[in-house]
Amino acid sequence: MSKAAYKRRDAVLKIIVSEYIATATPVASEAILRHHSLGVSPATIRNDMASLEDDGYITRPYTSAGSVPLDKGYRFYVENISGHLDLSSEEQKRIRRLLDAAVDEYDRLLKVAAGVMARLVGNAAIVTFPKSAECRYKHIELVSMQQYIAMMVLILGNAVLRRQTIKFTEPVEQSQLSESSVKFNREYAGKTRGQIAAGKMEMTPLEKKISDAIKEVMSSEDAIEYETPYYDGLRLMLEQPEFIQRERMLGVLELMEAKGWLRNVIDWQVTDEGVKVIIGEENRESSLRDLSLVFSNYGVPDQVQGAVGIIGPKRMDYSKAISTVNYISGLLSELVARVCRDESR
Repeated sequence: MSKAAYKRRDAVLKIIVSEYIATATPVASEAILRHHSLGVSPATIRNDMASLEDDGYITRPYTSAGSVPLDKGYRFYVENISGHLDLSSEEQKRIRRLLDAAVDEYDRLLKVAAGVMARLVGNAAIVTFPKSAECRYKHIELVSMQQYIAMMVLILGNAVLRRQTIKFTEPVEQSQLSESSVKFNREYAGKTRGQIAAGKMEMTPLEKKISDAIKEVMSSEDAIEYETPYYDGLRLMLEQPEFIQRERMLGVLELMEAKGWLRNVIDWQVTDEGVKVIIGEENRESSLRDLSLVFSNYGVPDQVQGAVGIIGPKRMDYSKAISTVNYISGLLSELVARVCRDESR
């Protein structure tokens, strides 16, 4: 096959993938000829399609049908997307305004980010909470609830807030708790659990009880791999024609409810090299093999890191998904870095 013939065949494949993404219906040779000027005969287009089918890029649901892409065809399309893979300046400004308004509260920021991604791409969006390899103590407040019970409000680095009740064997006054809070905030600020455990701070029995509670919370926080991620747009994904079958829809819902599935994806697929696209059978997780995922890390290298992504059918708008994930991961990295700088002052 000549170089020109290969180039034309590649163009035919791109047309089939893009048309199928847009319409969710098999693409016939007549439709290619009608909507695209390739300057060749119908027989030549049919021969190109037969060659693409033989090489595993496309298939036909049945003999007289048009063609639909296979995983190999989608991969070729993703690797050869041309054009400017950036959101418009208007979209970027709107997203920045929304996320800037929520930056003071991580929970709200990540929910907003997931919602924006889902609406832009029309599929399910996922954002994980940014997590440090080791959490660091930032601040504590101790509030007396009853004679023998206090509420500990512990703030860790990256705006993580944890509450826990502490039960004492002796009555405790609010003045004692306030005094201990000042002491811990002075001695523990910026330290990891290991650094706190290695310290030699003199403590009363009451303070020893509080210190143990602090270390217990920090130990639990360090053990967390990924908290429940923020989801949005699941309904948008399930409205796609691929999920008209009840069994397939239930399979997706079961996947989203399962613990640990996201770790299996992120551990080996998402790197620091930008946006990663995982298509169908490329997924190690069998329950994901009818889906495609577009993911990227965000955060501050060697300090704190999370992940953002789009999940949907293999017939997704990859150009829009890649540009959306790329922009929002970069913006979240910028906002998280700002929070980290503020905390270090």
